[in-house]
Amino acid sequence: MIFELHQAISILERTPGVLKSLLFDVGEEWSTANEGRDSWSPFDVVGHLIHGENTDWLVRTQHILEHGPEIPFEPYDRFAQFENSKGKNFEDLLNEFEMLRAKNIKTLKSLNLTNDDFERKGMHPGLGEVTLSQLLSAWVVHDLGHIAQISRVLAKHYKNEVGPWTQYLTILNFTPKE
Repeated sequence: MIFELHQAISILERTPGVLKSLLFDVGEEWSTANEGRDSWSPFDVVGHLIHGENTDWLVRTQHILEHGPEIPFEPYDRFAQFENSKGKNFEDLLNEFEMLRAKNIKTLKSLNLTNDDFERKGMHPGLGEVTLSQLLSAWVVHDLGHIAQISRVLAKHYKNEVGPWTQYLTILNFTPKE
């Protein structure tokens, strides 16, 4: 499939609504549950998405447009949400994410990107040269991966309660990497 900005935006615009619909007012037991070890809760994921809105996807898009591959992207702190979200209310995080995403989508649309722009390159500090279309595609897949992750964490609340159906419910049998 060829990258299409309008399709990417369609998914990116929906993510905050999906998360709010799924998670708003679920209570602390659900919002802070995780899969054990170093896995993330829905609270952690939403904090991570907020950090990405502030420092990753759109910032890197603008970086590619301004600097190309000559100046590498700033490294991204995948764990900044643990400090940034301390003491915050989960519903406030959901609202903040929704507001930031709407602002970033508005900015993205205002860039009036062309097919030639999608081939422009940037330099990722760990991956090397990347194109703008790869970055924007990764933004979409990143959202979808975290929606799946949150769904999996929530489903595991009833892992024992489903009894023998566990064998048919593959979402319950996934184990995150260490």
